[in-house]
Amino acid sequence: MLTVSTPVLETARLVLQPLTPHDAPVIQRLFPHWEIVQYLAATVPWPFPDNGAHHYVNNVALASTAEGTGWFWTLRRKDAPAELIGVICLSDTENNNRGFWLLPPWQGQGLMAEASMAVTDYWFNTLNREVLRAPKAKLNEASRRISRASGMRLIKTEKKAYVGGEFDSELWEITRDEWNNLHHKK
Repeated sequence: MLTVSTPVLETARLVLQPLTPHDAPVIQRLFPHWEIVQYLAATVPWPFPDNGAHHYVNNVALASTAEGTGWFWTLRRKDAPAELIGVICLSDTENNNRGFWLLPPWQGQGLMAEASMAVTDYWFNTLNREVLRAPKAKLNEASRRISRASGMRLIKTEKKAYVGGEFDSELWEITRDEWNNLHHKK
């Protein structure tokens, strides 16, 4: 597989910077809050260990980037580019191609929807993937709204373990053709 380095992406209000080892201390300080982690997969350790962000950034995220199977960005507002407010990623993992988290003060403003649109377009039109699938806890209504608004459809429901417990889980999907028909009309 051709390895593609993670580029800087921009939206109307955001700069998506490729994740670096220097982001780990900031993520360690910002990430371990219940409002952020409760609907994340139970593979996220909780309580979050003191070296959790360092381990994740260096041994998970950047390792998959080096292998060409993952692409990770920090979210930064254009009017405050030094301030990390969240993370979004793409992955070649089966049935789990996109994930994200955003600090609570920035939720509900459409910022994650902007970031999701940018990375989904990258998935389809730079990486040339055929389908994007995103799992989520059914209780995570904000994430469900992003999927619906981008044209994704619900294809599967099941129970899954999340940091906050076992919840109804949904798998959402969109194909490259569907994406481009919805978002690249001439």
